[in-house]
Amino acid sequence: MKKTIGIILFIMLASVGLAACGTSDEASGNSDQKDKVLKMATSADFPPFESRDKEGNFEGFDIDLANLVAEELGYELKIEDMKFDGLIGALQADRVDMVMSGMSSTDERKENVDFSNPYHHSGEMFVTPSDSAIENLEDLEGKTIGVQLGTIQEEGAETLSEEYGFEVKKVDDAGLIIQELNSNRIDAGYMDKTVATGFIKEQELIGFDDPTTSSPGMGIAFPKGSEMVTEVNEVLEKLEEEGKIQELEEKWLSDME
Repeated sequence: MKKTIGIILFIMLASVGLAACGTSDEASGNSDQKDKVLKMATSADFPPFESRDKEGNFEGFDIDLANLVAEELGYELKIEDMKFDGLIGALQADRVDMVMSGMSSTDERKENVDFSNPYHHSGEMFVTPSDSAIENLEDLEGKTIGVQLGTIQEEGAETLSEEYGFEVKKVDDAGLIIQELNSNRIDAGYMDKTVATGFIKEQELIGFDDPTTSSPGMGIAFPKGSEMVTEVNEVLEKLEEEGKIQELEEKWLSDME
């Protein structure tokens, strides 16, 4: 009888031990997997920085750079596509770990998110149809100018409109600016210079630089207080020293200069 009871107790204890080990391993595995994923948000309507190819895959300067950063840090990159004006909100709600979307690191945005060191500088540009008589800021009086919601160009256009007397029309993405322009619903588009140059070549448009602004540079955005900022800055510095950022510029941006 004692022997039987002993055997039963041994089996029960062994079962508890195995169950405990299994729970520990599973929890550890889930934690490890979670730690390996880096969630990034972007607005994939901003070629050559971020867009989708014919198969729907993400591509562009920011996408390649984000993959390099994730690889250096040992993460698997997961990208979520959303409207540009919702990107900062996604960071604040902890839905994603970082944002790369050609986002300029303005002082206003720095009140809500933290930025890495700048990885690219562009500037701003006005884009017009090839037969347009608009050649400078003074020619914009009484015209309608298209901008993308939530961008530094939206802020700049609002300021310039007060001085040069034009109306600002806001749309959801950069591609819609060109659609509005080609449909004669706006007289000019105001956007990042690198992106504008791409559209000019692709759509046979013309344009001129905005001489009044100086872009603060594009940075990777993080939630306030994120410990990743320092790590990512170190990676960006390493990629710069190794010439890998220059390689991406030659791949994606050389034809836009």
